[in-house]
Amino acid sequence: MMSVLGVFVSLALILGTANAASLGAVYTEGGMVQGKNRLVGLFRYVDEFKGIPFAAPPGRLQKPVPHPGWDGVLKATEYRNRCMQLNLLATDVVGSEDCLYLNIWVPQGSTVSTNLPVMVFIYGGAFLLGSSQGANLLDNYLYDGQEMADRGNVIVVTFNYRVGSLGFLSSGDADAPGNYGLWDQHAAISWVHRNIRNFGGNPDNLTIFGESAGGASVNFQIISPKNTGMIRRAISQSGVALCPWAISRNPRQHAEEIARTVGCPTDSGMVDCLRMTDPKAVTLAGKVKLTSTASEPILHNLALSPVIDGDFLPGEPETLFGNAADIDYIIGVNDMDGHIFATVDIPSINNALASTPVADVRSLSIALSESRGIDAGMATYQEYTVNWGSDPSDKDIKKTVVDLETDFIFLVPSQAALYLHSDHAVSGRTYSYLFSEPSRMPVYPLWMGADHADDLQYVFGKPFSTPLGYFPRHRDVAKYMISYWTNFAQTGDPNKGESSVPVTWPEFASSGHQYLDIHNSMNNNSVKQMLKTRSVYYWTRVFASFPVIKKN
Repeated sequence: MMSVLGVFVSLALILGTANAASLGAVYTEGGMVQGKNRLVGLFRYVDEFKGIPFAAPPGRLQKPVPHPGWDGVLKATEYRNRCMQLNLLATDVVGSEDCLYLNIWVPQGSTVSTNLPVMVFIYGGAFLLGSSQGANLLDNYLYDGQEMADRGNVIVVTFNYRVGSLGFLSSGDADAPGNYGLWDQHAAISWVHRNIRNFGGNPDNLTIFGESAGGASVNFQIISPKNTGMIRRAISQSGVALCPWAISRNPRQHAEEIARTVGCPTDSGMVDCLRMTDPKAVTLAGKVKLTSTASEPILHNLALSPVIDGDFLPGEPETLFGNAADIDYIIGVNDMDGHIFATVDIPSINNALASTPVADVRSLSIALSESRGIDAGMATYQEYTVNWGSDPSDKDIKKTVVDLETDFIFLVPSQAALYLHSDHAVSGRTYSYLFSEPSRMPVYPLWMGADHADDLQYVFGKPFSTPLGYFPRHRDVAKYMISYWTNFAQTGDPNKGESSVPVTWPEFASSGHQYLDIHNSMNNNSVKQMLKTRSVYYWTRVFASFPVIKKN
């Protein structure tokens, strides 16, 4: 027989469902939308809307335009196609050109929510891949916003934007200026700002957050003059506008390579031809060469990315931080973010049975320093091997490779962005973090820390939604991150809001450029200062003092 307690729980769930607080059909500028109402706990629900168009199907290599609207009530219950992109092996194309859709999660209690903070997520994927729902395992999508919305009492929004050739090809002139993916992001943020009040959100309390290329995109969005007055707060995870992969410096050359591949001319007729060519062929032509070596790192193959177009980005990113003077900003990295690149460039990193040659470290140092020449490359090598001694262990050599790529590709640019935001801030607050929860990948070395994108599963609460895949300590990490992130969205201070936090996180500039080390066993020792200042000094002062080598 069912226990008395079981009867009461079942009765409460039935009554709760019968009286579920729900938005029902919601009016938007395009028409009415109807989502689903999900029971997520005792008298707790989440209204879930998937596949709401925030712009019309975009013209090829053109800015997005408003959606014409629809008649009747749009059933917003399924994710829509991702934007056209390469598959993971870069052998085929997936997705659609009709892809500018967003998804919304609204937490509800016993009454319908109003005036909630809004968190808009921008996915990563090297500006080549990604979607609003993220990776999927057994219908469990990485970017499902339910856990964050419910636990943090915030509205969560995710959306698609164009990537690859169709999102970031630029002719370097007015024919196809580029940045179409950034314009899509701007269109989504603008739509949310105009419509979110009808979903119970506060349009004047909008936080954008993103990871990797999404983190860089967040940075681009807050420094662009196009978003003035729309964004209140921002979080960049493992990516900022200053990262070496975030700006394409020679977009015309890459556009011409794509044109030649698909049989288009490279003169004044190039863009018109590309617009008429099969979009799958244009997308395939923009694929990245996946083979790399220590002397030819994969970083150098990432050519499809934002450009300084004189419009969305009117100047170099470092000159535009004044536009974010009143925006609260969190910037952080994972302690071994560069591992994902290091293992592609030097595969022996993950192989316990294979040693990593010292020559590979030298070659990688020179290759990453190529913009400043061979002398700078040798200086980089000496800087990163200074503590080796005469007989470094294989573990030391491998960790050096990961440190080198982490610092150059992610950590030092993020530190530079923190200084720039803090220096330009008027009312905006600045916070810094390091995520160091060790990777859960069993094939990785024992010395491994947090790899690139390891933080996402915790921010989106996967240890709660798929508990059998995690240990209790992982649920602690997820609780901490959701609390800090959603408190920040509510108040601009990650310590103050509806959720308790394990440690008070000080502002970056409050005393000695402080940062928070985020992991499963946080205490007062988790507040640290001057993150890797030697590496930051090397790259921003010593390395930068070498003359730039101009390519022919």
